[in-house]
Amino acid sequence: MLWRTVRSMDVIMHSSSFLLPKLHQPVNKPVKNYALVVLNQQLPRFMPRLWDHANLRICADGGANHIFDEMYQMTNDEDKKSTRNKYIPEIIEGDMDSIRPEVKLFYSSQGSKISDKSHNQETTDLHKCISRIHHRTPDHEKPNLCVLVTGALGGRFDHEAANINVLYLFSDMRIVLLSDDCLIRLLPRTHRHELYIESSVEGPHCGLFPVGAPSTSTTTTGLKWNLSESKMRFGSMISTSNIVQSEKVTVESDADLLWTISLRNLT
Repeated sequence: MLWRTVRSMDVIMHSSSFLLPKLHQPVNKPVKNYALVVLNQQLPRFMPRLWDHANLRICADGGANHIFDEMYQMTNDEDKKSTRNKYIPEIIEGDMDSIRPEVKLFYSSQGSKISDKSHNQETTDLHKCISRIHHRTPDHEKPNLCVLVTGALGGRFDHEAANINVLYLFSDMRIVLLSDDCLIRLLPRTHRHELYIESSVEGPHCGLFPVGAPSTSTTTTGLKWNLSESKMRFGSMISTSNIVQSEKVTVESDADLLWTISLRNLT
């Protein structure tokens, strides 16, 4: 008789509780350390929630313009000046070709660190921001860190592709790309994944697919159309327009997969 040893994979648990108001956090979920990166696109409607959850806030170059211009419209503050004084990023990072001079001057006067990386044109502004967070976070704290990125989806497709590539370049970090309509996160093949669905703010539509390398075996639970040791690759079958049917979705695969789920109309 032949015996086969199967290695037990470590589990990574994922949750989108950062989309809930800070006072409504689930008591049975571990508290995460959040960092927020704001790219140069219109802010999502739930931006104040993300800001409140974050312990570190970095604007990537022109992302500072959007904080300066748009946060007032998303809050109940009656005075635009007091709103601007309230939402001050700790760092503004990038090649400084998009931030307006008056915005740069304002945040600099309010104590924001201005990190001019115009000498480095080989990486995107998001890459620069994630690299800073990666280097400043001790290894033992990385498992409890989640980086939330706004403005990464929508607009030019080559920008979107570059932002998704950052997920792969920093696959040892939890990074979530966010838009008004959906979120994307990487599920590395090195772990089994448990996704705890916050049904009041996300779902039911979801997708799961490999980018860069095919999957010869992916198994899921918790979906309307589950996969069972299924093969997936572009040019053949991928799992799109699927439906979440459980509070917990599990994923195990021999390839790195992108998970995406729709977001509800958050206010």
